[in-house]
Amino acid sequence: MITCDVLVLGAGIAGCVAALRAADLGAAVVLLTKDELGMTNTSWAQGGIIGLPGENEHDSPSLLAADIEAAGAGLCRPEAVNLLAEEGPRLCRDFLWSRLGVPFDQNSSGVPDPTREAAHSAKRIFHAKDATGLAIQHTLNQAVRQHPRILVLENRMLVDLLTLPHHAADPLKVYDPLHVWGAYLFNEAEGAVTTAVAKRTVMATGGLGYLYQHTTNPSSATGDGLAAAYRATARIVNCEYIQFHPTALYVPGKPRMLLTEALRGEGALLVNRKGFRFMQKYAPDQMELAPRDVVSRAIFQELATSGEASVYLDLRPLKAKLDIEEHFPTVFAACVAEGLDPLRQPIPVVPAAHYFCGGVLVDLDGRTSLPGLYAAGEVACTGLHGANRLASTSLLEGLLWGHRAAEAIIAELPAIAAPAANEFTAWQPPMESEEPDPLLVDQDWSLIRTTLWNYAGIIRSGARLERGRADMGYLYHRIERFYREAPLSRRMIELRSAIICARLILKAALLNRESRGCHYRVD
Repeated sequence: MITCDVLVLGAGIAGCVAALRAADLGAAVVLLTKDELGMTNTSWAQGGIIGLPGENEHDSPSLLAADIEAAGAGLCRPEAVNLLAEEGPRLCRDFLWSRLGVPFDQNSSGVPDPTREAAHSAKRIFHAKDATGLAIQHTLNQAVRQHPRILVLENRMLVDLLTLPHHAADPLKVYDPLHVWGAYLFNEAEGAVTTAVAKRTVMATGGLGYLYQHTTNPSSATGDGLAAAYRATARIVNCEYIQFHPTALYVPGKPRMLLTEALRGEGALLVNRKGFRFMQKYAPDQMELAPRDVVSRAIFQELATSGEASVYLDLRPLKAKLDIEEHFPTVFAACVAEGLDPLRQPIPVVPAAHYFCGGVLVDLDGRTSLPGLYAAGEVACTGLHGANRLASTSLLEGLLWGHRAAEAIIAELPAIAAPAANEFTAWQPPMESEEPDPLLVDQDWSLIRTTLWNYAGIIRSGARLERGRADMGYLYHRIERFYREAPLSRRMIELRSAIICARLILKAALLNRESRGCHYRVD
């Protein structure tokens, strides 16, 4: 049994910032991470984080807000947009740069040197080469490990949220209001489930990109938090809005690696095999700097028309203004490792599932519809992104809502008395179980990933979505039985999460008949 003031599920930027701020304000915090500390989607973020506008004559919060709303295709929540535009960049500078010392690229004056990315009206993005997320994550890791009021638990998985009355030892609690009081946590090394009781729980479990056949996300991005919130009856919205990144490195038989938006921001060109800049057919005013959904659909159409496996990103125009190897070392090294020379040849790219714009609905302080539960980062839906995310807003959103959630929780803690440990039931394993056949697990995963890619991908239709929903409905019942009859394991938890999230995506996409942002229906 674990008890604490604040239980934080997930250790990317949103989780670490929530843990640090809550601990700074006096709370006893337990920070859970699914893998080793640092293995998060935040670490994979090549693109930057918005550090301006501030005292900048060429930019303003209102201009930033307008860019966010334009990318969000009219579905952004105005209060969330204005909050991030006003408070986010300052928090980036004060918390990440001044307090923690994240090593952003600097100008000759020793301050962060901003750059511009696609669909931004000004240079306002702070970078650490092309590995900004990794730099932020490393700095956060050091801070949380050193904090005396934060206990870091690595290689632990969320099984289910701990709620009353669902998990009450007293059957009369069935009449009480629903409340989240922590979570059941799985320790894979020991094969055991621990009950963690907390006065407040922050879900910062990240996204679900691995549910798609082609993705820039790591294999750990399986939607565990979203699925657990759904089972606990939290309100979930906008699941149809899956953002596809236009430029993932295409190497047959290899995972897709993101090629940062900053490449196009600095002048890289998209061309087909013949060297033609095809974006002039789809977005002549913005060209390569059009929003991600526009560029992704353009590439999809080019590939459908040509029958080619990829289009190409030409980095050679950058050579006249910067040292590509020095400025984008991660991209350069990845290309060279695959036998590609970005200084001499265009690089093959395809779109890939990248970011989940929907999630567990939260208010401006990260509160969900379930008392006791907060959410921040990609698992949460603040309304900031609307129907499509503007580049370099995700890290800032995680920072801001992680910070605000912690402050809101601290204001509530003095009035909270958590239930005693004996008020909850212990985790109950299946009475009879046998090890699952790995081939069956792999096949179920393959069905989920190919179904979402083919039927709920970049371009959708009612017929495709109906087929996908029917197929996943049948698979859901099979997996749920599979889960309940098998010994608990990481693979089974992730598979159960995946099928729940797949059904949420397909249902939302089918019900929404309007093409908007990154939800595009041909019918």
